[in-house]
Amino acid sequence: MTSPRFETVMAFDFGLKRIGVAFGQSVTNTASPVGTFVAKDGIPDWSLIVKCIAEWRPQVLVVGIPFLMDGSEQHITHCARKFLSRLQQQSNLPVHPVDERLTTRAARQELSERNEGKIFNHQKVDALAACLIAETWLSDQRNPPR
Repeated sequence: MTSPRFETVMAFDFGLKRIGVAFGQSVTNTASPVGTFVAKDGIPDWSLIVKCIAEWRPQVLVVGIPFLMDGSEQHITHCARKFLSRLQQQSNLPVHPVDERLTTRAARQELSERNEGKIFNHQKVDALAACLIAETWLSDQRNPPR
């Protein structure tokens, strides 16, 4: 088996109020939460994001693109695509979209299973959702469709 083209990835769980961030790597195909950025109507403080990317030095970036369950797009889908485009301009790194349906639900379920209570810390949920986005992308790189 050949090794993946990219070994490190930074993932973003885009939201209009918060953007979760995680860092993953292909050796174990796992990711860890980095944190969240506050956004106003989907617009973050780009200087903080650029600083984070410079600090972690990922080889590729991925952005979760939210679709409805039937695969159709909604307003936030277009906002996430705009964020992806701006991220590519700001970072000069390859940026890939990842279908992120149900990642927030999965993140809440995982936190619940860890006995972290029924009242969720939104920052933890968003950062964990970003981990799931990173791990989805890493898994797809390791097991590309035939």
